[in-house]
Amino acid sequence: MMASSFDKARFNMVEQQIRPWEVLDPRVLELMETLPREQFVPESYRDLAYADIEVPIGQGQQMMFPRIEAKLLQALAIRPTDKVLEVGTGSGYLTACLANLAKLVVSIDLHDEFSQQVEQKLEQQEIRNVTLRSGDALAAPLEEGPFDAIAVTGSLPTSQQAEIFRQQLKVGGRLFVVIGTTPVMECMLITRHADKIFEEESILETELAPLINAPAPVEFEF
Repeated sequence: MMASSFDKARFNMVEQQIRPWEVLDPRVLELMETLPREQFVPESYRDLAYADIEVPIGQGQQMMFPRIEAKLLQALAIRPTDKVLEVGTGSGYLTACLANLAKLVVSIDLHDEFSQQVEQKLEQQEIRNVTLRSGDALAAPLEEGPFDAIAVTGSLPTSQQAEIFRQQLKVGGRLFVVIGTTPVMECMLITRHADKIFEEESILETELAPLINAPAPVEFEF
């Protein structure tokens, strides 16, 4: 696919996939219409970079649908002064989106291979406000916290299991996480209003693969 074709595909992605899902934040729309998503997908899937699919990226992982990425960015309402935590670096595309909106992004992934690949991709895009970490975000809070916003790119079975992320929010901080198990999951925006006061808002229903090492849902026996 030629560069002009990618430009057209990027425009169509915004107009046909993102706007219809009520993503109207002009910063998000402009960013997703200009950032070259094709540079963040595996070479063999480059022609599908703007398709309405979860593009495989290796290690059994895949990118989120573009519309879900856009919903995440709009919901978090990231400010130029924000420090952001991304849980699950993956392809690095969402990392790049967050970095274009925030002051600093800390992105962590269990797969060191992803972190190494994304470092090169970000350098190619001249994005230098990202700290890449390898490790398990569910194991312990990150030393760079607390954060103004946290984006979790895998699901958790219950809201309670997002507690480790809630506690890394500043007062006024926002957490985007998908809660539930197949086939019932919801994108949630959790806002910390005070030390022990959190507000939960359902954004939409969706399905998303669970975070690696996420606690297994409790099964009831009758």
